[in-house]
Amino acid sequence: MGVKSLVYSSQHRILISGSWDSTLHIHHPSSPSIPPASVVLPSKPFSISLTATKLVVAMASRALHIYDLAALTAAASSLPETSEPTTTVTPIQIEPWQRREGSLKFMTRAVACMPNDAGYASSSIEGRVAVEWFDPSAESQARKYAFKCHRQANDQGIDVVYPVNALAFHPVHGTFASGGGDGFVALWDGVAKRRIRQYQKYASS
Repeated sequence: MGVKSLVYSSQHRILISGSWDSTLHIHHPSSPSIPPASVVLPSKPFSISLTATKLVVAMASRALHIYDLAALTAAASSLPETSEPTTTVTPIQIEPWQRREGSLKFMTRAVACMPNDAGYASSSIEGRVAVEWFDPSAESQARKYAFKCHRQANDQGIDVVYPVNALAFHPVHGTFASGGGDGFVALWDGVAKRRIRQYQKYASS
C-alpha cells in the first residue's frame, strides 16, 4: 500500500511513515541492523506530525492518537538485531499516550504540531482549523478553539467552502500557515487568534 505521510525525529533518530494499509512503520536509518517495526492503527492515517516528545496521528473517522516518542522508540528498538539490513517489518504492541476524537465535525486533512511541544493544529475538508493542547487537564482543554477559513463568496453571495489541505508552524515564532483548496496561503497567530496576512492566490491548490 502507498505511504501517505513521512516524518523524521532527530531526537530519537527514527523515521516514521503512515500508510494507507492503516499502519505506522518505524525505521532506524542510522542503525540498519534493527529491523523496521509496524504499529496497527484503527483506521487510515490521513496526516502525521511530531514534536521532540510526541507523535500525533490523525486518522479516518476523526480518530486521533498521540504517542510518546520515547516509548515508541524503545518498543521499536527492542527487536532482535539482524546481521544484514532487512525490509521485513515486525509488528509491535504499544498503546497511545492519548486517544482523542477530532474537534472538527468533518474529515481531517492535515495536522501540525506546535514547535514548543504544547499542542497541535488540525484542519478539515470543510474550511476549518482547530487548535488544541496536549495537557489533558480541564483548564488546558478549555483553551482549545476552532475557526473558519479558506472560504470565498460566489456571485450570489454564498460562501464556497474549501478544504484546508496543509498546515505548518514556524519553528521559532509559533505562528502557523494554512494552505487551502482555494489556492490561498494564510498566516495565523494562534495565541492572538487572528489572521496575520493572506498571500496572493496561487494558480492551483
